[in-house]
Amino acid sequence: MQLTLVRHGEAAPPVNGNDSKRPLTERGHQQAEQTAQFLKNMIKPEVFVVSPLLRAQETLAHLQQYFQDVPVVICNAIKPDDDAKVAVEWLSQLPYESIAVVCHMNVVAHISSILLAESFHPYALAEARIYAQPVIAAGLSTTVKSFIPTL
Repeated sequence: MQLTLVRHGEAAPPVNGNDSKRPLTERGHQQAEQTAQFLKNMIKPEVFVVSPLLRAQETLAHLQQYFQDVPVVICNAIKPDDDAKVAVEWLSQLPYESIAVVCHMNVVAHISSILLAESFHPYALAEARIYAQPVIAAGLSTTVKSFIPTL
């Protein structure tokens, strides 16, 4: 099975402490578009899983331009401060062979470290990493490809 993990693009600072409604900056939109361009011929997602936060939703919108018929599931277990172990367990229950996840650096990098049984490696803005594994579980994944936007 294939799992693609994507961090959102550059976002504006919080307004009045509200982190959930931070939009992408113009640079963030460009980063998300570069990542979408890279992924459009690399993956065939059966489902998108996305954080409920605006910056992740806006990053996903760039991918959706190339995968218009792919359903979207909003997951409350992949927000910035969420427990990656819970997220991995949640993802492992999905009945798909190709899943693309768009969320946030802290949780996405921790998911990656669990899947690979390696130490924490931060994600760059709008970075995408593609993993292969028989099932989503700790230590069973290998990295197939990765992409970091040049902006």
